[in-house]
Amino acid sequence: MSILTRAGCHVAVLMGGWSAEREVSLVSGAAVSKALSEAGYRVSEIDMERDIAARLAALKPDVVFNALHGRWGEDGTVQGLLEIMGIPYTHSGVMASAVAMDKPAAKQLFLDAGIPCAPGVVVSRSELVAHEPMPRPYVVKPLNEGSSVGVVIVQKGDNWTADVARFPTAERLLVEQYIPGREIQVAVMDNKALGAIEIKPKSGFYDYAAKYTAGLADHLMPAPLSDAARALVHDYAERAHKALGCRGVTRSDFRYDEANERFYILETNTQPGMTPLSLVPEIAGDKNISFTDLVCWLVEDAGVER
Repeated sequence: MSILTRAGCHVAVLMGGWSAEREVSLVSGAAVSKALSEAGYRVSEIDMERDIAARLAALKPDVVFNALHGRWGEDGTVQGLLEIMGIPYTHSGVMASAVAMDKPAAKQLFLDAGIPCAPGVVVSRSELVAHEPMPRPYVVKPLNEGSSVGVVIVQKGDNWTADVARFPTAERLLVEQYIPGREIQVAVMDNKALGAIEIKPKSGFYDYAAKYTAGLADHLMPAPLSDAARALVHDYAERAHKALGCRGVTRSDFRYDEANERFYILETNTQPGMTPLSLVPEIAGDKNISFTDLVCWLVEDAGVER
């Protein structure tokens, strides 16, 4: 990006799409587009449809800001298209995006990197409906969704028939031991941890509604952690980022079992949200990095040859 001034740089912002996180992506994309326009970039907004290759070929952008969330946007598929078209793009590449979105595959990399994960098993939906795979409480997740879409926590005393009705309809599911504790999330930018934030949902767990509805969760920034605990979770987030081969900005989500002084990674998000309630902009702001500076850095990082 150094060869272009901001005024001479045309950025296409991909948003929307057809995943379960479409609405969140539209909010992220609008915020990104506004910030980049105000910073002097020439911006084209694209609500992604299946003709995306033809639209990009017609627009000929210098860079794509990928503000898509969920499947087909952060699972390596659109990244592969952009690689074929030779268009630089923000956030992680094909392999890192695909593996991070595949929860069992990412989990194995985390374990290999020495990052604790909740014990779990992949089962078919029919197996799960037929019998419980582990003692309660446990968590049922789709293998490749984000923003807690489809996540079900099965607690002791819950009605099994009602739980079965709530399970995701995907054929294969990840079932993990439920880890009690605090919700800690860490942003990594350019391979270095920016900071940790604690999320305190006002009821239930940090689900899709709590993530994107004002007033349903309290944000504690910086997270109230001891120096040793902060250093440890920062290290884990950096390890996760590097183990997956990520670039740009990521956000890793952890459960902190404070009684046993142990963190467990839940997932690494290769394209964190950029909505008014999103955590990476809030963490960056605590380090005096404005939202505009953050998204401009992502555009500039997209053009760095590796």
